Parts: sequence; C-alpha cells; structure tokens
Amino acid sequence: MEYVTLANGVKMPQLGYGVYQVTKEECERCVSDALSVGYRHIDTAQSYFNEEEVGNAIKKSGIPREELFITTKVWIEHYGYEECRKSVLESLRKLQLDYIDLVLLHQPFSDYYGAWRALEELYAEGKLRAIGVSNFYPDRLVDLCSFSRIKPMVNQVETHPHNQQKTAHEWMKKYGVIHEAWAPFGEGRGGLFTDPVLEKIGAKYGKTTAQVMLRWHLQRGIVVIPKSTHKERMAENFNVFDFTLSDDDMKEIAALDKEQSSFFSHTDPSMVEWFVKTVEERKKAHGNDTAKKSW
Repeated sequence: MEYVTLANGVKMPQLGYGVYQVTKEECERCVSDALSVGYRHIDTAQSYFNEEEVGNAIKKSGIPREELFITTKVWIEHYGYEECRKSVLESLRKLQLDYIDLVLLHQPFSDYYGAWRALEELYAEGKLRAIGVSNFYPDRLVDLCSFSRIKPMVNQVETHPHNQQKTAHEWMKKYGVIHEAWAPFGEGRGGLFTDPVLEKIGAKYGKTTAQVMLRWHLQRGIVVIPKSTHKERMAENFNVFDFTLSDDDMKEIAALDKEQSSFFSHTDPSMVEWFVKTVEERKKAHGNDTAKKSW
C-alpha cells in the first residue's frame, strides 16, 4: 500500500474502497469482501444510508482498529454547528467506532462554516483524526482555508482522465490539502474503459484500463476510492502497486483531459436548486424534522 501524509501528520492509505451506490442489503458483504482483499481504507457518507452496514463489517472483521482508515461525510441537511455535531456523533454510533479517521463536508452549500466549526471542535476532542471537504471548487476551498482555525486536510472531488482538475490540484497543493478523487474512472462515461490510449498503455504492462487509470491517479499523488460490488473486481483494482507508468505514459493520459465534468457543475445555479430540492424531498421522505436527523 502507498500512503499520503495529511497536514497534521496522519497517514492515509492512497487506495480505498468506496460504498457510494452500494445498497444497504449488499454493503456489509461488500465491505467484508474488500477488507479480505486487503483494503484498509473505507469511504462512506451519511447520504449513502449504509454507515451501519459498514460498521457491522468492520466489527466482524476482527482487524485491529489502528490498521483501518474510515471516512464518512456530513450531508447538507446537517450543516450548521449544532446539527453537524449531532450528526457526526450519530455517525460514530452507526459505525460503532470511538473515533473516525476522516470526516468531510459533502457539499459546498448552506451553512458550511457552522458545520466546519463543529468539525474543528470534534477534531480537538479527539473524536476525529482529520477533517476535510468534498466538492469544494478552488474559490470555496481558498475561502475556507483562509477564514478557518484549521484548514481542510482533504478535498474529495470528481477526478478522472477526462476531468483531471489540474488547476484545482495546484490550489490544493498550495494550501496543503490532499486531493482525493471520486469517480476515478468517470463511471466509464465518454468511453474511458475502451479508450485507445489507455488500452495501449495497459497492454504494455499487462493491465486493464481501470488499473492504468488508478495507477495514473496514484502517481499524481491523488487518493482514490474505486467501487465495485464484485470481489474479483475489487482485487483487480487493488492490484496496482506492481507497475509504474512512464513519463510518456503520464503525458499521453494528461492529453485526454477535456477540462469539464462528466456529471454536473456545482457552480451551475440549476444544480444548486437541484440539491436544495433533494434536501427538501428527503425531509418529506423521513416524515418530520425529528425523524430526518437519523439519516
């Protein structure tokens, strides 16, 4: 395993297993499979609705706690100081942990400053080993870094060969923030899994295009959290430490950058409205203001 070192000295496994869109019914089995393959970094979130299943798998694994690196994320619904604090304590309960290695603010909307103060406090109390953000574009990231007591240690953003986040990466480096990728394969959009450049490079090393993409991320110093519900694919994704891409390989992949999201832009007002609508719909789905606090 390769590691990155966060601003506070905590070592974070550079390759993890993500459980986005893994159902509650499958999640415990999938995390158990990932741990058996060798993953020690697991990434979940309040909005994935599977923290409890992640916690069950961790508990049953018997793996010493200090060998694991667990990440969760606070959803917009729980922003603001009081609600963020309550929600993280609830995440601790669901995960059945005494501390969480990394907690991120999931989106750059609503009262993220109030939520950040809660994370700073929980970090100072030793309940969190590191704190960070997700989906914060450079302007929002620099803002939070500049006006907070503790700077975010990680920023998890969409990153893959078609959206390489080169400018964002440089801003993260400037402020000592580790770059973490969600959708490291771009979910295969735009033909990434069959891209001729990636296939050519993969053939040279006897690797799949997915493995080439993961290796490319790792050599850029980026943390990756690929997801699969199939154990054999988990093992394939884990098998990326026995080869190194050449400088020419890295340049060829760099040339694939389209410099735009394969999904959506957080700076698009209509997308902000969509997030607001999603929050309101989830409130209704969970019945009332008291009930919704449990997710």
